[in-house]
Formats: sequence, structure tokens, C-alpha cells
Amino acid sequence: MPEGPELHLASRFVNEACGGLLFGGCVEKSPISRNPEVPFESSAYRISAAARGKELRLTLSPLPGAQPPREPLALVFRFGMSGSFQLAPRDALPAHAHLRFYTAPPSPRLALCFVDIRRFGRWDIGGEWHPGRGPCVLLEYEQFRENVLRNIADKAFDRPICEALLDQRFFNGIGNYLRAEILYRLRIPPFEKARTVLEALQQHKPSPELTLSQKIRAKVQNPDLLELCHSVPKEVVQLGGKGYGQESGEEDFTAFRAWLQCYGMVGMNSLRDRQGRTIWFQGDPGPLAPKGGKSRKKKSKGAPQGPEDRMEDPPPPSKVPSRTRRARRGHPEQTTAQQPEGTSLQQDPEVPPGAEKGKRRGRPATSACHQPQSIKGDTASLVPEGPAAP
Repeated sequence: MPEGPELHLASRFVNEACGGLLFGGCVEKSPISRNPEVPFESSAYRISAAARGKELRLTLSPLPGAQPPREPLALVFRFGMSGSFQLAPRDALPAHAHLRFYTAPPSPRLALCFVDIRRFGRWDIGGEWHPGRGPCVLLEYEQFRENVLRNIADKAFDRPICEALLDQRFFNGIGNYLRAEILYRLRIPPFEKARTVLEALQQHKPSPELTLSQKIRAKVQNPDLLELCHSVPKEVVQLGGKGYGQESGEEDFTAFRAWLQCYGMVGMNSLRDRQGRTIWFQGDPGPLAPKGGKSRKKKSKGAPQGPEDRMEDPPPPSKVPSRTRRARRGHPEQTTAQQPEGTSLQQDPEVPPGAEKGKRRGRPATSACHQPQSIKGDTASLVPEGPAAP
């Protein structure tokens, strides 16, 4: 699922792809999306984006003289399990494009689309970041570090470190693959008590006798957990791709898959945490490992693999899942990524509340503009909704 780096790459994509485009008309919502209508209409406006942790803010700014006169409007997106932005020809919109922003002449006939195959993504009108989320691990490192160490007595840190890393109140932007890679690099057992790990950071202070260059060198050569929560996501951003690169399909993910050292890799072990999410690791799981939990080792390609052995990365945005017999009957497939995993900020949520199971009938659009275009795959029966997942 998209984590902090993917949201940051998405905002960069929107700014680069849409910076020279002029948009106009109404914002069009898919009739089957449960998200709110976007009450915005302008004859000429620009689109810009900014990311913070696991949220992305899109700002629609009318040009001077645009009609009807109105103030800019901001939307905050959370990508859920499969959200992404794509820029497509207006007459060839991608499947599952649940929110569409159309260009206006003289720009080419295009549409910026929020595409979400599994429909767990959300957008809210108003532009305010979620107040319960902490500072961004990518863009607000000093505030992020201070927030964690200042609240080290919080009961969230009674839990295993692998679970605490998903608490967006403190680790805004960290998700499943990032926590595995960070803990693996430091050889920290995933089920070590979080407070035990973090108290060591409070007690460790560089010698006052060190020069500034020596302190910087020590940080680079021996980063701690919180420093890696900042630098590891930056590495992913620097790789590019992830649906926002020059390549397409699987090729766009090649560099990322080569970068992974632990998550879903052959020879690594895995366990389910208390929220049902798989944590990948090597060696001892730690003293707080689930009792009776069975550790599984990633098998090589030549060995038969079950669902628990496969990578948990969502497919590239352009991929559309096959319509299985189970889906045709209207029942959600119970894959690893679809297992219920909680709904609170402490459990890394990316799911709209009250997610429903089974088929849903499409509702007519309520937009004041033209009727929504028919888009292949934009029906409730093609990709049934699974149980809530973060």
C-alpha cells in the first residue's frame, strides 16, 4: 500500500505534470465512490499538490477573471490500499478513476484522475491535515524526533516496536515495508518492546568533545532508529518510479524491488502482529512475539509458494485485477492484504469508516456538470469491496 514516499512522489508528479496545464469546468466524481462530491466549478484554474506523511493536499486555484468568481479549494487525500494519480487522455480514462479534473483549452484534452482500484482511499474537502497525525518523517524530521522522544511514556510504546512504528501519531509516513527495512538494517527484533528501543536513544548523547564534522560522520555511519525513519523513506523517493516514473507497468517498479533488502525477500521470516499485518525480519523475533505464532520463511522461486509467501506490494496503478469466479459471485477474495487490520491511527488506518462487504449498485452522479463518462471497470461488481484494511 502507498506509504510516505509514494505520497511524496505523487505530489511531485502532480506538480510536474500539471504545472503547465490549465483546467476548467466541474470536478467529476465516480457514481460508485462513497467519498463526498467536490463543489467546485471554474472556467480556468490551476492544480498544485503537497504531501505530508500519508496525506496529500491538492489545491485548485482559479485564475484572475475566471468565472464564476470563487476562492481556491483544497482537498486532502489518503490513498488507502491502492490510490494513485494518473494523467490520461480525456477520451481514454483509466479504470477506477473515482475523481476527475479536466483540462480546458488551449491545454491538450486531458484529465487528472485519482485512481483507486480497491476504493479504500478517501478525500476530504477543506485542506486541513489530519490533526491526529504527527510530524512527517520525511519533511519534518526534527519535529518528528522531538515528538517521539517527548512522548516516550505513552502507552503506545508498551507494544512491540514493529507495531509502534505503524502508529501515525508518532511515525507519520511509515508503513509495512518501511518498518521491515528499518528494523532489518539495525538488526532490531521486531517484537522487542518499543520503549526499550527508544529509551536507548534518549540516553545516547554524542561527546561534547567531538567536532561538528565528527558528529555528522558518526550519524551517517551509525544512524539510529529515528534517523533511519527519515533517511530510508528518502532513499525510496530518490529511486523514483512507483507509478510515477518514465517507465510503465512492472518496469516502473524494478529499481524499488532491487532496493528491498528484507520485505518479502527470500530467506526472511515473517509473523503476523496483533493487527494481523505481516512483519518480515531475520533472526529472533523478540520477547513480545505472539504466542503460538508460526514464523514462515520466504521460499525461493523454485519452491511452491502459498499466499503468505508472496510479496504484499500492491500492483502498479495501471494494473487491473482479474475478475475471478469469487468476485463474479460478489464475494471479496480473502488475500493477505485484505485481512482486517484495525481502523485507528494507532493501527495505520487508510480505510474509510463503515466499509461495506459484497456488491454495491452504482449511484447516479449528483454533479451539476455533464454526466460522468462511462469508464471500463468503474462498476461495483468488477472489484468487490473486501473487509476493512489499513
